[in-house]
Amino acid sequence: MAQVKLNKESLKKISEAVRKAESKTSGEIATAVIKESYDYAIYELIFAVITGFIYLLIIMMFYNPITAWLQSIFWDYSPFYLLMFFGFSTFIVITIFYFLGNLPFLDRIIVSKKIRNKKVKERAIRHFMESGVANTRDRTGILIFVSLLEKRVELIADSGINRKIDQIQWQHIVDNIIIGINEKKFVENLVDSITECGEILKKHFPIKEDDTNELKNDIEILES
Repeated sequence: MAQVKLNKESLKKISEAVRKAESKTSGEIATAVIKESYDYAIYELIFAVITGFIYLLIIMMFYNPITAWLQSIFWDYSPFYLLMFFGFSTFIVITIFYFLGNLPFLDRIIVSKKIRNKKVKERAIRHFMESGVANTRDRTGILIFVSLLEKRVELIADSGINRKIDQIQWQHIVDNIIIGINEKKFVENLVDSITECGEILKKHFPIKEDDTNELKNDIEILES
């Protein structure tokens, strides 16, 4: 999974960090990680087609040399061969660059940061609703959503938390996880961030006598 490998030990560390953090608060902490929040196929295709068009414009400048080369290969040369060469070679270029566009580092170049951020936000909100984080008893759920290709983290807090804690307080936690991804310390930084979330929640939402664990502690590994 991109730059992050989650083995059994790593999964256990994350789960235990969530359990410990929630033992001090009535708040609920959910975590999820996804390889990419969107497939970006349309953007990769546009990139490949534009590259193919540029290639076609360039080789058309060499019309005469290419014609002479084809004439030296085919004794029954006809202009149709030249048309086939232009069309087939352009198709090959488009195909190659379409698959190259699937490489993570090229995806981050091809797709604008604004679009990538929007797609991660949309995917995080979708998981926030589907996973039940938005349905806790006191609306005190938090989702830490990590999208690896985009190297972006969304921390979404439910309405009960937002009434007492400003969103800006979570920014340090988000930044710390992103640093962990870049420095290949994802698990360590995520565990630290979960612990910090627990400390913040404890101040505003202390544990209740009838508290129950409403969300699972394990990190969810999403496919799409």
